Amino acid sequence: MSMTIQRSSLALQHIALLEGLSQQRLDELAQRCQWQSIAAGAPLVLRSEEKSDVYFLVSGQLRVTTYSANGRQITFRDLNEGEHLGEIAAIDGRPRSADVVTLKASVVASLDRAAFLELLRDEPMVAERVMRSLTSLVRQLSERVIDLSTMGVQNRVHAELLRLAREAGIDGNRTRLDPAPTHSELASRVSTNREQVTRELNALQRAGILEKEGKALVVLDVQRLVAMLAEVRGFP
Repeated sequence: MSMTIQRSSLALQHIALLEGLSQQRLDELAQRCQWQSIAAGAPLVLRSEEKSDVYFLVSGQLRVTTYSANGRQITFRDLNEGEHLGEIAAIDGRPRSADVVTLKASVVASLDRAAFLELLRDEPMVAERVMRSLTSLVRQLSERVIDLSTMGVQNRVHAELLRLAREAGIDGNRTRLDPAPTHSELASRVSTNREQVTRELNALQRAGILEKEGKALVVLDVQRLVAMLAEVRGFP
């Protein structure tokens, strides 16, 4: 369930897209935004709905996902506080291309399409950041299409673990994923089922590449993952 909360330009200062805007501009945006507090596990955006607001994640965590006709979940990415989403529908005016749900209780500020396009026209710095964000998204999705088209489940699991390791930060040749992604979450990211993910994670543990530590998953040898992927991709 969501509820309206008090508008705050202070909260918008922590949104990466809006960094560097004047206090006056942030005050104006805070007044034009709709503010909501949303419980964990609740939908924020529904695929195909005719809405074109842009959302700023003030606190919490979101997941961009969708479901196939047979009910299989496909996960695209997770967003953390300070990030934004929804600019694609705001730019082209077409229906939403994915669902967005809250992973944690979240506070979001939404800006309608007209106000967002006005912001892009008035603030070249923000427009450039949006272009860079969309370019990065295209690169990520292109890489995923290549992975899904050319690699088996085993290597797709390796690729996702390496991506998560890089996001978490690599210390020497190790990284710690805490909390560890569930097997179902990994399956939804690499388009397979939980049983196949479990099988591959067990194989990586036997090979000394992964290790469980409580609720965390430790990648003990990042370079071996890189080398395994390079063999099938041609690049890590």
